[in-house]
Amino acid sequence: MRPAANEAMERRRAARLAAVQALYQLEMGGGDPLVVVDEFLGRSSNGEVGSGTPFDEEWFRKVLLGAWSERARLDAELSSALAEGWTLPRCGAVLRAILRAGAFELAALPEVPAKVAINEYVDIAHLFSSRGEPGFVHAVLDKIASRFRAGRGGP
Repeated sequence: MRPAANEAMERRRAARLAAVQALYQLEMGGGDPLVVVDEFLGRSSNGEVGSGTPFDEEWFRKVLLGAWSERARLDAELSSALAEGWTLPRCGAVLRAILRAGAFELAALPEVPAKVAINEYVDIAHLFSSRGEPGFVHAVLDKIASRFRAGRGGP
């Protein structure tokens, strides 16, 4: 892979992580998402997240604001993809943030291949858990990918 392409991929990966963190912050603390964006960017030095990787601020805003504004629709889709007996509130706030961000990309950003979006959010789930959550994220996002990407040549 070309160095510039690899750098762009890393910046987008870091933006996804930042968006998940900001979605979590919004859910836990409430408030205006635009204020959270500004606060988050203000805390980040040189557009970097905790890992020190510079992130794509435009992608961060797009995923965060899109996932937050569409959360009722995304939550309905995510809830319908859960196994019997599971509810979205039972998943916990971190997992909900990961699922919402991934679902938003699958629903609203067709330029991102479904496989890429799913794998990126599975990788983020690995950062927060070493138990079964990454497999859970994969299963749920894979299930809704076919719904969101139907008529677009599949996931």
